[in-house]
Amino acid sequence: MQRITITIEDDLLAEIDAAAEARGYQNRSEIIRDLARAGLQQGAEEAAPSGQCVAALVYVYDHAARDLSRRLVQNFHGHHDLSLATLHVHLDDDSCLEVRALMGASAEVRHLANHIIAERGVRYGRVVMIPTSSEKKPRARKHGHGHGHD
Repeated sequence: MQRITITIEDDLLAEIDAAAEARGYQNRSEIIRDLARAGLQQGAEEAAPSGQCVAALVYVYDHAARDLSRRLVQNFHGHHDLSLATLHVHLDDDSCLEVRALMGASAEVRHLANHIIAERGVRYGRVVMIPTSSEKKPRARKHGHGHGHD
């Protein structure tokens, strides 16, 4: 591990210290390392949209919004090769939270995520993409459910 010296504005350092305290970091070095990793990961996502990735798509939606559930299912069925798993949580009478684990080409995952987040009735959405090794090809997944696709 290397020791370095950096200069940070007082206001930014105050924000870092507040975040470190709120998140339970033991010292500034730990949070600055995590923030640097997050920034590098974001940069890698933006710079290399053609590689493979795993991702978590998190969104909250109004389950009563007209045809939204049907549209979401159609979107995911149209990209079934990207979906690994889904967690569905009822938050209240109107809202559901879904977390979708995705894997595939970064550009395809980003396209699907952006499409889901932009659906009318989706109130909040965010995708976290993690680049994976491009040397290994994604394994084929069998999709053995018993219903037809239109």
